[in-house]
Amino acid sequence: MDAALPDGSRLHVVIPDVTRRHWAVNIRKFVVKASRLEHLVELGTLTPQSARFLGAAVSSGLNILVSGATQAGKTTMLNCLAASIGSRERVITVEEIFELQFPLRDVVGLQCRQPNLEGTGEIPLRRLVKEALRMRPDRLVVGEVREAESLDMLIALNSGLPGMCTVHANSAHDAVTKICTLPLLAGENISSAFVVPTVASCIDLVVHCSRLANGRREVTEILSLGRRVENGIIESSPVFAVTDGVLQARANAMPAIEKFARAGFDVAALLDPR
Repeated sequence: MDAALPDGSRLHVVIPDVTRRHWAVNIRKFVVKASRLEHLVELGTLTPQSARFLGAAVSSGLNILVSGATQAGKTTMLNCLAASIGSRERVITVEEIFELQFPLRDVVGLQCRQPNLEGTGEIPLRRLVKEALRMRPDRLVVGEVREAESLDMLIALNSGLPGMCTVHANSAHDAVTKICTLPLLAGENISSAFVVPTVASCIDLVVHCSRLANGRREVTEILSLGRRVENGIIESSPVFAVTDGVLQARANAMPAIEKFARAGFDVAALLDPR
């Protein structure tokens, strides 16, 4: 059983004979320690420079993919990024179980529904993504993509709708590979020849979150995706990467710099370490 408790905690229960002998009851509490990018700077997850960059990226409507392992802080990062969305924007969120908490006034949250005992009444994530497009959104946020719903999300973003989502991955480059592979689960008629160029045109930035050995969460890489695809590989370059234990800007992040310049931002000010 997968459910949510009244306080928003996630409940997952497995009983025999799925388990060998005992019940396995897991409760995952979502503790809000940060709701804005400035809070992540205070916690040491981001540097002031990278926080300004990400805030400008969200404000300008770039599409952002947040990646990381389990418990790496992906949901918290998504919440903090959403705080930079314009106050007049209508945001539609799509999740398996409600976790996102955006400090915005016009947010419609949609949640999946599992089938009943008769096996009917299920509402999958793919349908919710399609329904979200009928609700006049200014921005679409998908809590996490695991399967074929990634195709519907890419199609939505390819229609000019800004959005964000999370995905489990070991690195920013692995996240790009995964988001190019998951849509293939939608059916045999979906091929890499369609998916890879679509990802290149839709996803602008990948923010990779990591959990250190001491339990602290950090952003270890911010990757920019270009529009060009060669031999099935999308052009990419790191905007920020960890050097000597510190998240620092990279000078060769041309794809991202060009996108920000076209949006009218002062790129030099965004990448200024002061």
